Parts: sequence; C-alpha cells; structure tokens
Amino acid sequence: MKKKTTPNEPQKVLVTGGGGFLGGAIVKLLVEREDRVRSFSRRYYPELASIGVEQVQGDIGDKSAVERACKGINLVFHVAAKPAVWGDYSDFYKTNVIGTENVINGCKKHQILRLIYTSSPSVIFDGSHMEGVDESTPYPDRFQAYYPKTKAIAEQRVLKATNNDFLTIILRPHLIWGPRDNHLVPRIIERAAQLVKIGRGRNLVDTTYIDNAAEAHILAADLLEKNTRLSGNIYFISQGEPVPVWDMINAILKAGGLDSVRRSVPLWVAWLLGALLEITYKTFHIRGEPKMTRFVAKELATTHWFDISAARKDLGYVPRISTEEGLKRLESWLRSPPQQNL
Repeated sequence: MKKKTTPNEPQKVLVTGGGGFLGGAIVKLLVEREDRVRSFSRRYYPELASIGVEQVQGDIGDKSAVERACKGINLVFHVAAKPAVWGDYSDFYKTNVIGTENVINGCKKHQILRLIYTSSPSVIFDGSHMEGVDESTPYPDRFQAYYPKTKAIAEQRVLKATNNDFLTIILRPHLIWGPRDNHLVPRIIERAAQLVKIGRGRNLVDTTYIDNAAEAHILAADLLEKNTRLSGNIYFISQGEPVPVWDMINAILKAGGLDSVRRSVPLWVAWLLGALLEITYKTFHIRGEPKMTRFVAKELATTHWFDISAARKDLGYVPRISTEEGLKRLESWLRSPPQQNL
C-alpha cells in the first residue's frame, strides 16, 4: 500500500541536493510550512541543522546511500545534479543519470508515491533560436553539451518509471538566480572584466528568480497529490518576461557594483574560440573549465525563452517575485557583509 498523507498533515520530505542553491530554497519553504525535512547531500550544512533539517551525507551515485535516505519518506524532490558546461561525460552520467535511477529505485523500494524531478530547458536546446516553445518540443538529434544530454536521459528514466503507483512531475526552471546563488551569478561577477557580448546582443532569454523556482516545486508536489492526472507531465518554469540576455547580465553586474559589458564579438568568433579551447583542453588534459565553449557561445547569442502557460494553468504557478524586485534583493545580498550572506 502506497504511503499517503491527509490534507494539511506534515509530510516527511526528502530533498536531494538540499544544501545547494535551489535545494536549499525548497527546504526553507518546506520547513516554513512545518513539513519534516531530510536533506541528502555530499556534505554537512550547519545552516540546515540550525532550522531542524535532518541530514544524510552520501553520493547520489551510490545506490545504497540513496535508498537509506529514502526510508520513511512520503515525497521526494530530486534536485541534485552536475550542472557544469564542461567536464568528463562519465561524471555527468553518474550524477545525472545513475543518480536519478538511484532515486527512482529508492522511491519504489520504500513505496514513495510522489517524485518531483528538477530538469532544465537545455534538454531541448539544439543551438538555434527558441522563441516561446512549449513542452511538446522534442529533444534535439544532437546535444550541445554533456549536461543537457544526461539530463534528457534522466528525464526519460523518470517518465519510463511513472505509473499509477509512482507519480511524477518534471520541472524545467530556466537560468535560476538570486541571493545565495553559487553558480550563475558568481560566474558573471568573477568574469566581469573578461566578458564580451556575443553576437548582436539583442537576443531574448527568460530567467527564474530563486523563490519562484522553489515555489513552483512546492506547487507541483501539492497539485500532484490532489490531481494524479498531472503525473508524467513536464513544465517549463520562468519569470514569464523575456529580456535581452545582455541587459540581464548587465543588471546582475550592476547589482554587484560592476560596470556593464560594452565590448562585443561576432558569434562565429566566439564559437571558433570555444572549439579551439575545447580541443586544447582535451588534448593536453588541462584542468578547469575553458573560458569559452561552443555551447556557451550559442547560449549567449541565441534567443531562448519558453511558454509557461501550462505551468500557470495546471499548477497555478505565478512568478510572484518580479525580476525588478529580485534584482533589488540580489543587490542587497551581494553588498552585505560576507557573514550576513550565510
């Protein structure tokens, strides 16, 4: 018999990657509504302990560790992933594919009814412009990087496992940012002096403020319990307001007290540089990440925003924090003393 909870009854919830940016925001919302929360991450996070979150340390690629973390759980948010634009395929596959398979197996072993899986719109990115596309858009014939390729495989694993006894929703939040960001915002801030516009710079993108992304996950979990017909669905999540990509990058730089990007290069130059750097890094086994890759060049030069009407209709999703308000909050966080940013 599958585990169910009655309305308003506190749930026992597992968040993989609960110490990360998005995972931590989801954990915070769950704690605020008095669910009992367990986080599964590689390391221990004092800030989670301070709000009463149970923590289990382990590698998402370790099947037995994930199964132990799933014991006694009603609902799982699988957020943990390897999101980099560069690295060994085996590392991406282990975390994003094997890790997802381990979560699915853990759920089924412990009869967990609901799984909310965090994916990415990059799984459908083929290097061309994407304007207002919806969830019916197929995977590309060729992926632009290992991250979207392995996330697409993981999506398919989730969908294949979905049935009447195992309900799932896949969310694809786009370019999450905000206070406590440990990925997108730091990359922009750290590379401010080297940044150059790629292409004409007027290509539109949509992003997702962190609180909105976290709320979308809670909405999906709650609606899935009430309406099982949503199971197996995929939803794009964003601010719902596309803006020129370099306007957004400059707004983030401004929030950090830095100058706007003014220099520019044609897309073909950035793409060629990325290709040469990729070959060099692979040939000479250079550690770290190239300053440019073909995937990054095309992401920065193409339009890619997504239709979120399905999330609005089915989940009641509304991006409550506007981009303008989010940038104010980001600026306050970036300019606060380091100890206050914890």
